[in-house]
Amino acid sequence: EMAEAEVARLRADLESYIHLYPEFLTSLVPVPMAPGAPAIVRTMVAAAARAGVGPMAAVAGAIAQAVGERLRTRTREVIVENGGDIYLCCQRDRQVALFAGDSPFSNRVAVRIEGGRGPRGVCTSSGTVGPSLSLGRADAALVIAADVALADAVATGAGNRVQADNDLRQAVEWARAIEGVDGIVVVRGREMAAWGDVELVRL
Repeated sequence: EMAEAEVARLRADLESYIHLYPEFLTSLVPVPMAPGAPAIVRTMVAAAARAGVGPMAAVAGAIAQAVGERLRTRTREVIVENGGDIYLCCQRDRQVALFAGDSPFSNRVAVRIEGGRGPRGVCTSSGTVGPSLSLGRADAALVIAADVALADAVATGAGNRVQADNDLRQAVEWARAIEGVDGIVVVRGREMAAWGDVELVRL
């Protein structure tokens, strides 16, 4: 009930803001923030500005984070999954499986998230799987960061940069230059590139 109420509140705040500022919904580049914007909008605008994407690229991560922080007031173990964008705050290690469509890595590799390190975001964007808008052709761009909205926005930005196999390194190098990004894994077909605080495990 607490999670449901928080999602309803966040959605109402977003819809009210979008009604006043429609560009917030459609822009593919960062947008300025209006005075008095609700907290969820401020979070999304900040993440989008750092990743150079539109604010809606951070919406799933921002909502997962807000709901997760609300639930943390009642429990020490929280996992909120929102369409491939995950907020984790756990005392024991967790494994997040990598889903990358038809890639041979799909559901065969996971990222281990160490417990007891505080909240973590694990967010994935794809140009070949799911309904979300991506301008690239990555099967999966997974980003780890303490700021879940930032992880979501950077996953989108990294995925946008992948059109062919030889783009994976460029996408990783771009993401690693953004402060607050702890790790990234990018997959396209039989190719994978990774950087940072990422422990890959076989499923």
